[in-house]
Amino acid sequence: MPVLVLAPSVHVIAEEGRLRADDKFLSGLQRHAEVWEGPIRILLRTDTAPLPFSRLVTKSDFPGEVHLLRADEPIRASHLAGADVVLASGDRHDQMELAPLCALTGARLVYAIEYTLPTRLRTAALDPQRSALQRMKSAAWVLNEERRRRRAFRAAAGLQFNGYPAYEAYGPLDPQGCFYFDGRMSRDVMATEDEMRNRAERFMAGGPIRLMTSGRLEPIKGAQDLMPAARAMLSAGVDFTLDIYGAGTLAPRIAAEIATGALQDRVRLHDPVDFQSRLVPHMRRHADVFLSCHRQGDPSCSYLEAMGCGLAVVGTANEMWLPMAANTNAGWVVPMGQPEAVAKCIMQLAAQRDRVTAAAKRSLCFARAHDFEGEFARRMEHLADISRQ
Repeated sequence: MPVLVLAPSVHVIAEEGRLRADDKFLSGLQRHAEVWEGPIRILLRTDTAPLPFSRLVTKSDFPGEVHLLRADEPIRASHLAGADVVLASGDRHDQMELAPLCALTGARLVYAIEYTLPTRLRTAALDPQRSALQRMKSAAWVLNEERRRRRAFRAAAGLQFNGYPAYEAYGPLDPQGCFYFDGRMSRDVMATEDEMRNRAERFMAGGPIRLMTSGRLEPIKGAQDLMPAARAMLSAGVDFTLDIYGAGTLAPRIAAEIATGALQDRVRLHDPVDFQSRLVPHMRRHADVFLSCHRQGDPSCSYLEAMGCGLAVVGTANEMWLPMAANTNAGWVVPMGQPEAVAKCIMQLAAQRDRVTAAAKRSLCFARAHDFEGEFARRMEHLADISRQ
């Protein structure tokens, strides 16, 4: 049976004999194991960087053989021994030299990629911890790493592209590559027809337009734009509520702005909650529109997950949401970093509510066509095809 080695980009944190692991990673890993017809080996790096959406597990909870590597420890040929296929992270700079190791061990190398050069440069430019000179050096390093990345991709047996930006940027390097959306919405947790009907009836009857957003509260995610947008909506007389779920460096600032402004009755900041048991039910039953202020063009599973909950989306004009909005007609695009534009868009939608309910139906339809199980099955079949080459 073919052996699959996974070298993901996400790390784990060692805590008192157990491992803290990202929730999304764990669910994806389980799906890998359910679909792949053979043994799985997982190469996991230990680090101390926070994992806000995570839980404690043991090695035995992982569906395969686990190898723990230090944060700076290179992957060696011994880690890949006996592998038929290696699915590596095209986003990690320390995995760009795997082709010679795979050639040595006879494994077929596939890279999964989601971040693009513009996103990496924007991330470096938005880092508040670095001086202007340091940001310039970071940009130069990013450009050099991009050359290494493209060389590595050309040497690989195949590529998998998570989201529109990655496909547009790297698709020409592998016309037979696998284009997918990395969400976690199974069909059985998506919005039901009854919920869609109840939401539409409540929304069309009037009342506030219920906005919600979730994710890491960091500059690269545009979290600094949430409160200016809320203030602009308040000034424009929009009847709205906004629920923010997440954690990050900007959370204290957002909490302070809510407490000191006139927004206490409109905006609520929530700690991260369990995705399936808490966040999904809220989106399905207590929200009308998902608001995304993302400044980076990462594929962000938040779009597809919100769509699976039957929500129309208002998002900023980044490299992911622009084509997704055009292809799905499930929401609206607003200029990046312009809170007045967000307020104007929401005001128009509150006045033309049938547009929101129609977009919500299209949103759910698209999510159903790209459910969690189907997307992972296509990815695993792509790996299986490469293992047989």
